Amino acid sequence: MTTRDATDPGPGADRGAPVRPVLLTIDGPAGTGKSSVAHQLAERLGLDFLDTGAMYRAAALLAHRGEVDPADGVAVAAAVERAEIRFDWTANPPEIQLDGVSVARAIRSLAVSEIVSTVAAHPEVREVLVEHQRRIAREHPRLVTEGRDQGSVVFPDASLRFYLDADVHERALRRARQLLSTGAEVDVEAVARDIERRDQIDTARATAPLIRPEGAIEIDTTALDLQQVVERLESIARERLADAGFRS
Repeated sequence: MTTRDATDPGPGADRGAPVRPVLLTIDGPAGTGKSSVAHQLAERLGLDFLDTGAMYRAAALLAHRGEVDPADGVAVAAAVERAEIRFDWTANPPEIQLDGVSVARAIRSLAVSEIVSTVAAHPEVREVLVEHQRRIAREHPRLVTEGRDQGSVVFPDASLRFYLDADVHERALRRARQLLSTGAEVDVEAVARDIERRDQIDTARATAPLIRPEGAIEIDTTALDLQQVVERLESIARERLADAGFRS
């Protein structure tokens, strides 16, 4: 598995000024809008954006396509090690690729959603992907990263940590709208059941379970639209990290 060359500062970096590391993490369960919020927040602040959920979905897609048992953590981790999973940092947002081909739409299918929590629960898979996430953070020192364990396990010393939540019905509606935008047929009740199942797996797994990181700022997004959530996080970041040199 490869990532961008460390000598390339990436799209969010100011090549004419010294780089001051800034790392913001956004955790939370499925359907809380983490990816969209993280992407827009990164753009507003002039930071890079990492969608770690896309990395686990890419691992699940590898298992699905290669007919690897998603319950076999060793086999899935081996498939991830063999594959070239990387981001195209020239795209906005950065686009996940497998062996040089974009899989940004394929990883959002219901087939992948049904197995991604099983795949992500394996310590062997998490070990491989966490190391690559930390490597990306070293290569992109001004970063907003989102996932299930970013503030709790991967980057517990992040500059600022957020935790987003919302009720299950609202999360199911959001995921259904996302799937509909790709042209997929959607059963909202099936999506809700899938989210509840994934919540149970994510919170009960032995390795890096989904939790609210101690000290993280929790925001309930149920009654908030995307822009309201982004604006709230941006305001907090600018207030608490006033000397971080964010984009004005």
